[in-house]
Amino acid sequence: MSAGFAMKNDWRLFDENTQAVVYGMQPNPIQRMLDFDFVSGRKKPSVACIVNPGSHGILAHFFGKDQILVPVYPDIASACKKHADASVFINFASYRSAHKASMHAMEQDSIRVIVVIAEGVPENQTRELIALAKRKGRVIIGPSTVGGLAAGRFRIGNTGGTIENIAESKLFRPGSVGLVSKSGGMLNELFNIVARNADGVNEGISIGGDTFPGSDFLDHLLRFEENPEIKMLVMLGELGAGDEIEVAKAAKDGRIKKPLVAWVSGTVAKLFQSEVQFGHAGAKSGEETTSAQAKNRALKEAGAIVPQSFDSLGDEIGAVYKRLVSKGVIKLKKESPIPRLPMDYKAAAATGVVRREAQFISTISDDRGEDVEYLGKPLGELLKEGAGIGDVIGRLWFKKELPKSASQFIELVLIAVADHGPAVSGAHNAIVAARAGKDIISSLASGLLTIGPRFGGAIDDAARVFRRAKDSGMGPQEFVEHMKEQGKYIPGIGHRVKSLKNPDRRVELLKEYARKHFRETEYLDYALEVEKLTAAKKANLILNVDGIIGVLFLDLMKSCKEFTEEEIEEIVSIGCLNGLFALGRSIGIMGHIIDQYRLKTHLYRVPEDDILYVKS
Repeated sequence: MSAGFAMKNDWRLFDENTQAVVYGMQPNPIQRMLDFDFVSGRKKPSVACIVNPGSHGILAHFFGKDQILVPVYPDIASACKKHADASVFINFASYRSAHKASMHAMEQDSIRVIVVIAEGVPENQTRELIALAKRKGRVIIGPSTVGGLAAGRFRIGNTGGTIENIAESKLFRPGSVGLVSKSGGMLNELFNIVARNADGVNEGISIGGDTFPGSDFLDHLLRFEENPEIKMLVMLGELGAGDEIEVAKAAKDGRIKKPLVAWVSGTVAKLFQSEVQFGHAGAKSGEETTSAQAKNRALKEAGAIVPQSFDSLGDEIGAVYKRLVSKGVIKLKKESPIPRLPMDYKAAAATGVVRREAQFISTISDDRGEDVEYLGKPLGELLKEGAGIGDVIGRLWFKKELPKSASQFIELVLIAVADHGPAVSGAHNAIVAARAGKDIISSLASGLLTIGPRFGGAIDDAARVFRRAKDSGMGPQEFVEHMKEQGKYIPGIGHRVKSLKNPDRRVELLKEYARKHFRETEYLDYALEVEKLTAAKKANLILNVDGIIGVLFLDLMKSCKEFTEEEIEEIVSIGCLNGLFALGRSIGIMGHIIDQYRLKTHLYRVPEDDILYVKS
């Protein structure tokens, strides 16, 4: 025996409660282990944790239909300390670091079985691992292995292949056959052969194809001898080395008593004139005593059932199985259906068996092609046509290809509202945040969040009340009196510093543009009549920037004939006109923020004379 199994009950390496520490970020093998757990009816996942050097956190996986979080640790010691019940260490490290990681795992008292997946581990390092494992009573499977599984109980990584093959090979519940092979690929093939000719595998192990496997055929066959659930043995060997000869000796001297069906592949080597290497490091033709023919002969002489060729291996397995059933050694059991594993959404969607509602819907842009499209037109074409920001807003906000006069008006609005000094609410709060050392985005958000009906952002309110008043047939005087009776200010009317004698130049410029480019200005005319009444009472109760933009946008939508009445109502009601103010004002706010950074005045203190202290 290579390593020797010195632990109590060491014939059973895995059961339905066995858990593993997985070394390396291997999401696919881990998910396959968890899927095997589910279809096998395990109550808890077989993966306890993951070790990934330098990482710490969690990794989400599915356990049936439920998501679970598998903890990730930066080193083996901390993982094993936290998960002392995990007895298997599955080492997915490359051949360069497989030895080091396995040696660290050997130092952990909780680890009983070490599986080394990597190919190409130097032989001197493997022999060092074997020697240490023998002293410590550990079991090594590999290197150069797919691993193995205990049917219905525990699976190592990718052993057994897809979940469909797991079901086809009846690996989701224990059978009566103990199986051992060098090749991981052939192990999966044998699972299927055994399932077709017997009641399936109880445990199957791939010892790996290296010259010095951590555990050999005999180690595992002797375990299977001790396992009362296993009634017959199957071994698939290969030419080279002498492991199969040791099995023959054990069968001859009575250490192996259960029926053994065995085949050593590589009989074709005799056709070659010189020594030939067959895939695995340990599978090479050479001495006659290690040829496939010599090994098959030795096994047959020792009492093993050796078929004429690999093609008849299944027939021999079936014959032994039937004999054991007829003698009552194997009791036939009612086959239970395999639990249905939920499909991953991506896999299901790819096959067209599921459909799902979209979480988001976009009707204004599409970035799936070579060029992003704004309302169906590629961005490249818009740029060639000389489109401006007004054209883009028309497409993305209003889903319209606006006439040039309308898109230019939008741009004029953005310019007009971009800045109104550092003392206005949005700019002031952004400056305070910038001086306090906040980043640009946080400072901008601080400013934008203070924009509201009383500090800019009254465009929508102005558009709503003036539209409602005019469209209902209410005269200007009646409208003013109506608002007064309700105790409400008229949105868009009133200015803190401007008046009839000192008009707001921005209002005048927007008014001039509309008179020149809009076909009709009925809402502007109505608002100016209202202004005459309010300004007569107080000179600063004039149409302000919010008011002029609100009423002119109503005129724009009416005069360009692109908007229905329903669309106008929707645009005004959802508040998107205030978006123009926020977009324009953010340009100015950004300017103030950048100005503060350049001035490096990252300190803010309110002067005492700006504070009114009131005694309670």
